[in-house]
Amino acid sequence: MSGTFRSLNNFNYRLWAGGALVSNIGTWMQRTAQDWIVLTQLTHNNATAVGIVMALQFGPQALLLPLTGYAADHFDRRKLLIVTQAAMGALALGLGILTVAGVVQLWQVYLFALLLGCVTAFDAPARQTFVSELVEEHELSNAVALNSTSFNAARMIGPAVAGVLIAVIGAGWVFLLNAVSFAAVLASLCLLRQDELHLRVRAAPVRGSLVAGFRYIWGRPDLIAILLMFFLIGTFGLNFPIFISTMSVSVFHAGAHQYGFLSSIMALGSVTGALLAARREKPRMAFLLAGAGVFGGGLVLAALMPSYGWFALVLVLIGIAAQTFTTTANSMVQLTTEPAMRGRVMAILLALALGGTPLGAPVVGWVADTFGPRWALAVGAASGFVAAWVGIRYLKKYRQMRVRMAGGRLQFSFGQGMAAADLQSVVEAETK
Repeated sequence: MSGTFRSLNNFNYRLWAGGALVSNIGTWMQRTAQDWIVLTQLTHNNATAVGIVMALQFGPQALLLPLTGYAADHFDRRKLLIVTQAAMGALALGLGILTVAGVVQLWQVYLFALLLGCVTAFDAPARQTFVSELVEEHELSNAVALNSTSFNAARMIGPAVAGVLIAVIGAGWVFLLNAVSFAAVLASLCLLRQDELHLRVRAAPVRGSLVAGFRYIWGRPDLIAILLMFFLIGTFGLNFPIFISTMSVSVFHAGAHQYGFLSSIMALGSVTGALLAARREKPRMAFLLAGAGVFGGGLVLAALMPSYGWFALVLVLIGIAAQTFTTTANSMVQLTTEPAMRGRVMAILLALALGGTPLGAPVVGWVADTFGPRWALAVGAASGFVAAWVGIRYLKKYRQMRVRMAGGRLQFSFGQGMAAADLQSVVEAETK
């Protein structure tokens, strides 16, 4: 097997990917059911409440950053993932029991979202960097992209299944099915061939390790630009539960299965974007800029769409752009960061991207409630355009990018003999 799926030649990666796919389908089923009961059962179409759930679920990424980055760099990542995945399964079980029993209340959903956020804060950087232990360094970019493909394939399947199950058996059983799905990823972690893991250099456990991570980033203008771009889009742009649920319920007056379909159709675009990223040998800054710019433009189009069908079609484009951006940023950060610093840098990346949700999600939810869902999409679009401007400013300042018209076409040139937007070459030049 070669090309797009070459990392699947590796037994450990193949086993991990299979378990993760099953678990991710369950996770997306739960996310869909959770947003649906908050919006339609526990409130009267209140987008702000959905934003609060998102804030509680992603806020710990920033608050627990001193601990999560340390854990990802110093602990056995396989064992850490066994603990976090088991805890996430237990939380899904608890919420499912409350919902099936008919006693679930909004404050309980808030509490479970907060607890899940705390566990995920430790799980996410460990899971992202664990991929580097499953494959060799030259396959890392492909493995990261295939990870995103698996995640978004689950995102395509999970919401659609959840929409049907919510209508047939109720949201509580969706939570219980998600709890069962964690058995797959736990089994894969236990069955890995540990002697074939590619263990990387671990950082020495010293005080101030997180400060060292920030100091490392501060000396890397490329990482600063990527993290700032990710913060902008993660805070105000990646609020799809708000965008899709409010457009579905308030604008198009759709039911549960139609809402689930919209989440799945956008995931179709995300899978396409992830597979395109998997085909590339190296992530490049050009794809990061394109992803951010097209993401902003796609949200503008979505805000203008007059019907459910046209809105669904534009979601495919948004999914491709969002996945191109996030996968490229993830790969660039991992490939250009020293292995001993990788866990902390990824924790900082995720904290900025997901930890910004407590700031952005309530704001976006308030805009949707006050001015309408279409204006909330406009806020997300602005984040994509500003992020693209940050990337362009970096290239102009540090890579001496010049733009000129030639033969009616835009042409880009870079100083210092750099290949256009090849970040790996940029980093090598900067560190020599």
